[in-house]
Amino acid sequence: MSTSTYKVTGMTCNGCAGKVKTQIGKVAGVSAVDVDLSTGHVKVTSEGHVDDVLVVDAVEEVGYEAVLV
Repeated sequence: MSTSTYKVTGMTCNGCAGKVKTQIGKVAGVSAVDVDLSTGHVKVTSEGHVDDVLVVDAVEEVGYEAVLV
């Protein structure tokens, strides 16, 4: 198992967090996504290595910005 944490900016409600969680969950290899709306941190768990660019791109597709923490 591998875990990465990202800082996502622009999320203001549970709907936003849900969009981000769903979109990241579509990235191949991702097994779990935990969003902490209060901090803006998103923890991504995968069974193997997932390219950080794919996760950032997924977040940007739904209108937010993400950086690896």
